[in-house]
Amino acid sequence: MTTTSATTARGSVRRTVATGTRGGIGVVYDPLTGQTHRLDQPVLAGRTALTSQGIADLPELHPGELGDWMPVSVCWSPIVRCNLSCLHCLDDKTVPELGRGPRTEVAATLASSGVLGVDISGGEPLLIRELGALLDVLVDGGCAVSVTTNGTQLVSRAKALASRVDAIRVSLDGPDAERHDRWRGGGSFTKAVSGIRAAVAHGIPTQIQTVLMRSTAPHLPAVVELADRLGVHGVTFLQYLPIGEGAALADAEQLPDDEAHDLVTGLHPAPVAVRLRTHADAAGFTVVRADGQVWRNTHDTTAISPLRPLTGPASLVLTGRDGSA
Repeated sequence: MTTTSATTARGSVRRTVATGTRGGIGVVYDPLTGQTHRLDQPVLAGRTALTSQGIADLPELHPGELGDWMPVSVCWSPIVRCNLSCLHCLDDKTVPELGRGPRTEVAATLASSGVLGVDISGGEPLLIRELGALLDVLVDGGCAVSVTTNGTQLVSRAKALASRVDAIRVSLDGPDAERHDRWRGGGSFTKAVSGIRAAVAHGIPTQIQTVLMRSTAPHLPAVVELADRLGVHGVTFLQYLPIGEGAALADAEQLPDDEAHDLVTGLHPAPVAVRLRTHADAAGFTVVRADGQVWRNTHDTTAISPLRPLTGPASLVLTGRDGSA
């Protein structure tokens, strides 16, 4: 299969998204990329299937532009534990984890809240034994659900996830073991790539996520080439956020948005979909951490601030019409 025909085939794949109305505007939430897209008219809330190209053709917008009280999507990190020790980790390892019962209650609250999408992250979420049951609760509530993972556990879990998750996002910080393992530990690249292959083989829409740093910037073209070879839907380059344990590396590794934009724009045309998540894209984003507390990225994305315990859907409500905390 040529690169052109492979790209066309990926574009024709139908994927599950969530639709709804925010601030009087119809929106589509894509669990593969985490992007919010605009529709021409209000639409009922629910899960539906669109082609990858059909999703990409819809105009993208920042949820903060909608002026609505409820976030379009949230990141839920129900676990702090991880089998890797990444130097640039965003998580705060001092946050306590809820037990199985309270975690199920969090899932039920998110499912009934009206958010369109939930990305389950960590820590390493594939270490959660009852992950499948949590996904079922969210999907039954109408959410589009993704899992962000380091990929090292995917080989053993891909088959079970295939019928439950709408998308998998796998973190890779280099196109080979030498460059990736520098950040995530020896052997992690080989396991992650095997996991990606397993997810693709089981028909799970999959994308690669790479933290964009000064150290990883030279390898962007090679990461895109790897993504094409692995048959994933695309690559998202994530602007480095000076949050969590990785804050100590910010001065050395963080790139300005304009420089990052130029780097990613220079990759086009690419054999797979390529996008950049800027600092502005991450501003004001809502996170539910392992302790069941609602947190929100500050608008300059230099920190994440705790707001309140998640006791019900109202705990997620934005207090400013501009989407502020």
